[in-house]
Amino acid sequence: MCASTRFPEAIPLRNIKAKTIVKALTKFFTLVGLPKSIQSDQGSNFTSGLFQEVMYELGIEQYTSSAYHPESQGALERFHQTLKNMIKTYCFDFEKDWDDGVHLLLFSAREAVQETLGFSPFELVFGRTVRGPLKLLKEKWLNDEIDTNLLDYVSKFKYRLNRANEIARDNLKEAQSKMKRWYDKDAKSRVFSQETKYWSCFQYLDTHSGPDTMGLIQ
Repeated sequence: MCASTRFPEAIPLRNIKAKTIVKALTKFFTLVGLPKSIQSDQGSNFTSGLFQEVMYELGIEQYTSSAYHPESQGALERFHQTLKNMIKTYCFDFEKDWDDGVHLLLFSAREAVQETLGFSPFELVFGRTVRGPLKLLKEKWLNDEIDTNLLDYVSKFKYRLNRANEIARDNLKEAQSKMKRWYDKDAKSRVFSQETKYWSCFQYLDTHSGPDTMGLIQ
């Protein structure tokens, strides 16, 4: 996941050997470009000589998170949990080919506006809103000459994509709600009267003044 744009990627792999991960990463880099740095956990596949050598040759600085402290990659860990929940829900309908649905779930996550950023990851990476599969299907739907087999395939694909969007939307909302509750857990409701004393702080001047008395603005 890109730390700046929250653009996620997830690739089903048969194993997590260093060679397999390097191959998957380089394929992804051909789509979005080479990052200046990359952060990973301290797994042996990421600290192997092969992985570090490839990162060096590509000019990518590698950082590792503290052992047993996944919160150092908070946004990524939260998305991991969200994606797991999405896949779990998706499996209720498509148990045998869950891996084929990962890219649909990712599509939904990428086009969802991030509350903290105000834009979708897709917009921030590519600079435009996405022309997604749903719009493309709608255009092709107008063709009366589509044969029955193709129409059946498109219909099933539309259903799968709709389910992926529903799952992603519900899980992203739940994740955002949980995050808000976590941030607000120590917050206390405060009521100020007109006679309340307060101090004024000036962040960039490193000075303060007061105490002053709060007044009523008509």
